[in-house]
Amino acid sequence: MKLILRIALRLSAVLLPLLALWAGLFYYALMGRIREETDDALWDYSELIIQRMLGGERLPQLNEGSNNSYSITPVDSLYASAHPRLEYYDAEVYIPEKEETEPARVMTTLFQDEDGLYYELKVATPTFEKDELLATIFGWMIFLYLVLLVTVIGITILVFHRSMRPLYDLLKWLDDYRPGGKNRPVPNRTRIEEFRRLNLAAQQAVDRSEALYQQQKQFIGNASHELQTPLAVLSGRLEWLLDHTELTEEQMGEVLQMQRTLKRLSRLNKTLLLLTKIDNHQFPESTTVDIASLVREQQELYCEIFSARDIHWSLSLPESFPVQMNESLASVLVTNLMKNACLHSEPGAEVQVRLENRTLTVSNPGAAPLDQEQVFKRFYQGAKKEGSNGLGLALVKAVADYYGLPIAYRFLEGRHCFSVSWP
Repeated sequence: MKLILRIALRLSAVLLPLLALWAGLFYYALMGRIREETDDALWDYSELIIQRMLGGERLPQLNEGSNNSYSITPVDSLYASAHPRLEYYDAEVYIPEKEETEPARVMTTLFQDEDGLYYELKVATPTFEKDELLATIFGWMIFLYLVLLVTVIGITILVFHRSMRPLYDLLKWLDDYRPGGKNRPVPNRTRIEEFRRLNLAAQQAVDRSEALYQQQKQFIGNASHELQTPLAVLSGRLEWLLDHTELTEEQMGEVLQMQRTLKRLSRLNKTLLLLTKIDNHQFPESTTVDIASLVREQQELYCEIFSARDIHWSLSLPESFPVQMNESLASVLVTNLMKNACLHSEPGAEVQVRLENRTLTVSNPGAAPLDQEQVFKRFYQGAKKEGSNGLGLALVKAVADYYGLPIAYRFLEGRHCFSVSWP
């Protein structure tokens, strides 16, 4: 999840309860203010009625245009003493003109005339439906929430992108960075102290990585030379020993075994060095490679190499399948997939190679499935085979990872299936 999206979600989560709290407080404050003003109006109206009644003046008519209504009821002293002299409450009041009831605010008060008689005055004025007001406030709250949310998030995104531009420049630079390549300097066009420190730390880390890369590259070259030279010398000495000395049959067998061991050690050294070069991204050059033609060339080669084992081939290839890869790495990928199938097949077995839907699949017969978690690891061998050093599939995996190609192993219908896909 991107940082800006997480910020937007958190802003939404914060704004919702804040607006809900504001709406609740606004509703109760509004109701309190309306109730206070209504009570004051009822009090003034009741005072007018009482003054007119006590003064013998004409009382207001109920239908003279006012929304207020009132009633005066004589009561005895017991009733007066048992009830409060002033009371406000909400009630439903019948409106004769509309022939229906409406919510109203009611005030009741007790007073005495000059003869000491008690009266109860009940004054009512229509108000509004609280449910309707609540629904209206709720609707406007939702509208305000959406407008405020869009506004805040829009401003936040704008400010965020402008403020975080140095970070995005650094991330893009890191994506484009290649060890040992011609990389531009770390972008540091910012006056923000934190970003300047971050860029400086990135530059220092890259400098250390570049130095280590050069050291590893030099080590690989030195190791290749220093190891291959004594191996070649030993192999030459053994050949001289075979050609210029009289050895018994047993001694000759031992010398030949030593030669085979040296050759295997030499191949192992070259393979490990190749793996290290791939891991260190020392194959930057890319060209157009035809995978279909490469498969056909390797198939012809392995037909000769494994002719004694009578390996049968089944190819399903398009006319061509061009991809952008380093030519050497493409050869390593295809060669090791096909060689692995040949080495781990019984004599007379059929090796199938399919190139369909931008996926290369190489399969060979097998008795039992391999460990999917271990099959591409170095020196893993399901069953020890002569000529195998356990690094072929590790090389395939390294090349696939180098180019970000998905690689998979499946065991289907008694066959080991290895597949590599191109985007």
